Amino acid sequence: MGRPTVYRVTDLVTGADGLARCAWGASTPDYAVYHDEEWGRPLRGDDALYERLTLEAFQSGLSWLTILRKRPAFRLAFDEFRIEKVAGYGEEDVVRLLADAGIVRNRAKIEAAVANARAALELPDGLSALLWSYAPPARAARPGSFAEVPAVSPESTALAKALKKRGFRFVGPTTAYALMQATGMVDDHLAGCHVSRPASGA
Repeated sequence: MGRPTVYRVTDLVTGADGLARCAWGASTPDYAVYHDEEWGRPLRGDDALYERLTLEAFQSGLSWLTILRKRPAFRLAFDEFRIEKVAGYGEEDVVRLLADAGIVRNRAKIEAAVANARAALELPDGLSALLWSYAPPARAARPGSFAEVPAVSPESTALAKALKKRGFRFVGPTTAYALMQATGMVDDHLAGCHVSRPASGA
């Protein structure tokens, strides 16, 4: 899941617990937990990555905090993001989801989630293998400020193109890069952040 846009005087904040965090991760308790326990940690598994890809698409144009707080409802509505289950959704499921106030009710994004599940089923080596094949080499050092963190990269642009070619929707280069950040394909925790660097090749 993506990094929300936050504008602060300093990009690294030390919380009441004495831990230094990327500023966005210190802005709300919800973000602090997500920042410390999930964001930037290597994640594998087709269903797990399908969930992240789907939520990144739903986040487009909205606050990430909105998606994060609705995630339990999304998981319930989308059968825990089991690819085979969602791939079998029909129009009645789309109607059901459009009536679910617990999620973001956007027909185009809901239909994209179903189409993406079907596209994922067609991948010969699975979604996780495809996504991770576009992970860039590890950087020698973490970025020193948010100004050094890109919104897109050559790898995210190539990944978005590969996904689109395979029938995926709502996965442009910016969404692809946010997915890479969220799932540890890149490590964009700032230098000085207390979150440990993910193990190489994890």
